[in-house]
Amino acid sequence: MNAPVPPGPIRLTAFSHGGGCGCKIAPAVLAEILKDSARMPVPPQLMVGIETADDAAVYRLNEHQALIATTDFFTPIVDDPFDFGRIAATNAISDVYAMGGAPIMALALVGMPIDRLPLETIGRVLAGGESVCAAAGIPIAGGHTIDSVEPIYGLVVMGLVHPDRVRRNGGARAGDLLVLGKPIGVGVMSAALKQGQLSPEGYAAMIAATTRLNTPGRGLAELAGVHALTDVTGFGLLGHALEMARGARLVVRLDWPAVPLLDGVRALAERGFVTGASARNWDGYGGEVRLGEGIGGLERALLTDPQTSGGLLVACAPEALDDVLAVFRRDGFERAAVIGDFVDGEPAIEVRA
Repeated sequence: MNAPVPPGPIRLTAFSHGGGCGCKIAPAVLAEILKDSARMPVPPQLMVGIETADDAAVYRLNEHQALIATTDFFTPIVDDPFDFGRIAATNAISDVYAMGGAPIMALALVGMPIDRLPLETIGRVLAGGESVCAAAGIPIAGGHTIDSVEPIYGLVVMGLVHPDRVRRNGGARAGDLLVLGKPIGVGVMSAALKQGQLSPEGYAAMIAATTRLNTPGRGLAELAGVHALTDVTGFGLLGHALEMARGARLVVRLDWPAVPLLDGVRALAERGFVTGASARNWDGYGGEVRLGEGIGGLERALLTDPQTSGGLLVACAPEALDDVLAVFRRDGFERAAVIGDFVDGEPAIEVRA
């Protein structure tokens, strides 16, 4: 039998020490953990592994098909169980789109405090994930469950892509433009939500952003002028742009005024609603970032803000920009915007006010 559940509404975020992609291991710690992993022998069919911190593994099956495999799971970022399931599933599927592929199947990863959460609540989490998979046109074909201290939910997702259309995070070229598909600020909103300070309008905006599938990824990979793709998640905009810079061995020049923010996020950040993960992100990679005049602590907190189910980052040739934006607009990403470019130099980020 389940242990008695305390009276009052269930707050999923009260069960977790950190929510969404904000509970990722800090980048510096992760690098230390994985420093010897790249030495493992790999088969020639493995097109993408762990060597460049890419979004998913890619394994060539034959001349026309490559398998994309990825997994993502985390603790609650919102209290509503159905929304939690939707966000987690959307975030996991995004990695397939970020490689230029189409998802084909998912497996559920479920860890729940069985003695503290009603079974109905757990069922709603799973139903939320199932609804997103249905929208993506894929089945949840199995999975694994454990009894855990904190609620955890996510997916293993598999997809297919033509080997010639795989888009890694490190393929940018000097002169490329950098395009961001979604506004940032999810971590700030989640911090406000946890303290009961996020308005209903803010919550609706947060859910709309985090449950929007990054479907443009497949169409973007079909464009010859698109050289690199990734998505923005727990390491923040700076962290994932830096991964692109490192992979291409180029400098990313970021134009702060061009970076789209979710409505109301700046005001929330000014009130102090920032996450601990933002500071951990800066500690992990701040030495490779040069902040221009006029970029202060508030801007830095937003640039390092951990995103959950964030937008695609695209490196494209200038002449491909109109086509790139057309792909985004076709799928309803009206706020996709050019936020910077790539130039020659030792890998780093330069932020301009």
